[in-house]
Amino acid sequence: MSDAYYTPRESHAVAAETRYHRRAFAVMMALFLVAPAVVYPVFVMKALCFALFACAFNLLIGFGGLLSFGHAMFLGMAGYVTAHAAKVWGFPPELAILTGTAAATALGFATGLIAIRRQGIYFAMISLALAQMVFFFCVRAPFTHGEDGIQAVPRGEAFGFLDLTNQLVIYYFVLAVFTGGFLLIYRIIHSPFGQVLKAIRENEPRAISLGYQTEHYKLAAFVLSAGLSGLAGATKAIVFQLASLTDVHWFMSGEVVLMTLVGGLGTIFGPVVGAFVIITMENYLAELGSWFTITQGVIFVVCVLVFRRGIMGELEAWLRRRWLR
Repeated sequence: MSDAYYTPRESHAVAAETRYHRRAFAVMMALFLVAPAVVYPVFVMKALCFALFACAFNLLIGFGGLLSFGHAMFLGMAGYVTAHAAKVWGFPPELAILTGTAAATALGFATGLIAIRRQGIYFAMISLALAQMVFFFCVRAPFTHGEDGIQAVPRGEAFGFLDLTNQLVIYYFVLAVFTGGFLLIYRIIHSPFGQVLKAIRENEPRAISLGYQTEHYKLAAFVLSAGLSGLAGATKAIVFQLASLTDVHWFMSGEVVLMTLVGGLGTIFGPVVGAFVIITMENYLAELGSWFTITQGVIFVVCVLVFRRGIMGELEAWLRRRWLR
């Protein structure tokens, strides 16, 4: 939107927010680039995959206002298709990832046509029901190997020269995938399409009265979110050389909701922060055994009470108050 539509005070706030996003992105990338030198790379790669998954989910709920309880079906199905393509069909990793992403996108289109016909809790329940159908399909389908999953998925060489068996090479490959997905989501949010999506979230009847076909926008958002979730799942399957029922289980759908809420719903960097917080908790609190779930619940309750907008949501709200002074 042109600066002519803003008051001088608002223009100052918008410019300041743009500078904040650029600086935050630069800091984030700098941290990720040096992370392998100080942190176990596999841990960071897992967090990056889930960060992309959370960002994709946030595109749907944070900017489209659509709460899905079944997003794990896209993460898991893409992982299965990618693993099968790499191990059985002999696809190179980049083509296997694209195949898995395409499968998740197609699944998103098919399920989206059904789900977007309803709103609110009905939409959430339909998405959960569809995800359970996909879960049971994965349990029974021969190519998924049931509870054993697809194991020993070959990493191979990406683009014919990147040896993904090398830990540093695959780390920066995953970082490149995450960065591409993150920037795509940022561009979608700040495009005219993203502005209409926000308008639908805030007041759908008004958007309809302005002539927008809201169902088309919601379906497009659902498919984009599904495809990007699939990209995360496909990359994860190559990294861990495994595709299992864990990634398509309903618990994973709940976990991505948790990541988004802890980091900050409707923020740009919140899902990334939330994913790293949750994955760090799982990594370092796993030794608590059955007490881990209780500890995670307590931490989540504290975060909701102290950071009602999420970690990054509270930070950005504080920064906006400073900009608008």
